[in-house]
Amino acid sequence: MAAPTVLTPSYGRIFFAINAVLAWCGLAISFTLNASGYYVSRINPDKPNLVGNVAGGVDTFWERLFDWITYFTIWSNTTVAIVLTALTLRPTLLARTDRTGAIWRVLRMDSLLMIMITGIVYNLLLTEGGKSGWDLVSNTLIHVIVPIVTPVVWIIAGPRGAINLKTILLALILPIIWAVFALTRGVILNAYPYPFLNVEANGWVSVLSFIAVIVVVAIVIGLILWAIDRALLRTMRRAD
Repeated sequence: MAAPTVLTPSYGRIFFAINAVLAWCGLAISFTLNASGYYVSRINPDKPNLVGNVAGGVDTFWERLFDWITYFTIWSNTTVAIVLTALTLRPTLLARTDRTGAIWRVLRMDSLLMIMITGIVYNLLLTEGGKSGWDLVSNTLIHVIVPIVTPVVWIIAGPRGAINLKTILLALILPIIWAVFALTRGVILNAYPYPFLNVEANGWVSVLSFIAVIVVVAIVIGLILWAIDRALLRTMRRAD
């Protein structure tokens, strides 16, 4: 099958760069707070699903890092940061007709689906008050600003023509890998990044049903983005 015709507006690079910087900033602040042990003294350390997995809040840098990389928020923001950095450096990357171009088109789809799911799930199910200082800055960046800016930048700068059904379905692989990782870790350590993934408390049927719903939502979002992309691509071609 021939690769799709992918178009990127001349002004795209600046928007890609802004998007990438916001994602990297949110990740950097979040990582620094986590690595420094900031959260240990601000939660109930007896709960193994939060920080360090060690009662009493006595943990190590590596345990905090392992906790940090278990969150879907971190995976989604990291995907956005990497993909948008790549597009900043090489705006025509998705137009490549080889396997590399195909992989980056899937990753671009991942950056959209994963960050939008992050924003939806967090703000509907997980949001809480009481944050301040750098914690508030980090939380706002990775859960609100980047999930809003990323699809807006995609609408403005694309790239256009990079979405099809195969791309949408392949983009589900990375989130499914995260789910397998998070659940495997959870079963072994009894430490789950989110309450709705807690197999011990909710049972496998509930957890897998929740994941299935999220997959369906992601596919629906992908189809909507595909329809928008096709409309915008036609507009872009007429403008040329």
